[in-house]
Amino acid sequence: MSDIVIVGMSGGVDSSVTAKILKDQGYNVECVFMKNWEGDDDNCNSEEDYKDALSVCNHLEIPLRSVNFSNEYWNKVFQYFIDEYKRGRTPNPDILCNREVKFKAFLNYAFDLGATKIATGHYAQINESENQFQLLKGLDKNKDQSYFLYLLGQNELSKSIFPIGNINKVKVRELAEESGLINYAKKDSTGVCFIGEQKFFKEFLKKYIPLEPGIIQTVDGKICGEHDGLMYYTMGQRKGLGIGGGHGFKEAPWFVADKDLNNNILIVAQGHDHPSLFHQELEADQLHWINEVPSSSLENISAKIRYRQDDQLCSITELSKNSCKVIFKDPQFAITPGQSIVFYDDDICMGGAIIDKRF
Repeated sequence: MSDIVIVGMSGGVDSSVTAKILKDQGYNVECVFMKNWEGDDDNCNSEEDYKDALSVCNHLEIPLRSVNFSNEYWNKVFQYFIDEYKRGRTPNPDILCNREVKFKAFLNYAFDLGATKIATGHYAQINESENQFQLLKGLDKNKDQSYFLYLLGQNELSKSIFPIGNINKVKVRELAEESGLINYAKKDSTGVCFIGEQKFFKEFLKKYIPLEPGIIQTVDGKICGEHDGLMYYTMGQRKGLGIGGGHGFKEAPWFVADKDLNNNILIVAQGHDHPSLFHQELEADQLHWINEVPSSSLENISAKIRYRQDDQLCSITELSKNSCKVIFKDPQFAITPGQSIVFYDDDICMGGAIIDKRF
C-alpha cells in the first residue's frame, strides 16, 4: 500500500498507537509533531513530549518532522479564547483548536507533503455512506471525543483516519506495551489544547485579563463576598469562591448560579440542587451541521452541553441557518454560555452550536 498517511504525533500513547496500527496495516506512515504554544509557561511540556514522540518514531522506524503553528494557534484559537473570557463567557478552545489547527493548518501542511490522509489519536469513528462522511462516537464511551470534533465537515472527515476509534483505552495501552513503546503508561494530557495543564488557571488568565473586582451576591440578594472578576468564574463552579460560613442556613457548598455582567456581580446559590442552577431551555448560535442541514425542527434527539456528560434528550425548535433554540426533557445543571452544545442521533454526531443564553 503506497498511500502516505501523516500522523499528528503528540508524544502520547494514543497518537503513538495510531502510528503503529497504520504501519502494521501497510500504510506509508510519517509523523508530524506540532508545537503551537510559545508562551513562557512552566506547564507546557512540549520538549518532553517531543522527546517521547522522537523515541516512539525511532522505535517504529517512522520519520518524524516538527512544525510550528503557534501563529495560527494564537490568532485563530487563543485570541478567541481570551476574548470570550473577557465577555464573561466560558469558551472551549479544544474544539476550535481541532478545526483551525489540527484539521486545517496541519491537514494542509500534511497534504503539501504528499499525504493522501491524515490520522490522529482521537476516540471517534468515521463512516462513509453514499458519498457522505459521518462522524460517530468512539467505541470507548468513557473516552469518546466526538464532542470536540463537531466543527469538522465533509472535507476534513474525507481526508482523516481515526485508527483507535474502534478500540478502548485499556487495549490501546496494552498494544503500546506489547509493542515496546516507552510511553505506554504515560498520563493522559489535560488542560487547554497545546498550552498544557494549568494548576492555577485563574493565575494563568490574569496574565492576559486584568482584574475587575466586584461583589458576590446570593440569589436572594445578600452580599456574601468579593470576586476578582467575572471572567475568572464559570457556571456551576464550586471551588475558589471563598465564601465562608454564616451566609447560609445549612452546611452546604456554594455554586456560581449566574453573572450580572452589567453590574459586575457574581451570583451564587447554596446546594447542588438549588433550582437557580438548572435550566431547561437554551439558545445557541454559530450552528454547524456535519451532514445534511435539517429543514425543520428536530424532536427526540440527544445532546451534550459538556464533555463526558451523558446524552440528554431534547428537541430543537426555532431553527434557522445560524441559530436554534433547544428544549431539554429534563432541566440541566449549569448550562454555560460560551460552551458548545453537540447534537446526536444515537451514535452519530450531527453537529453543534455555541450556547448563548439559557432559560
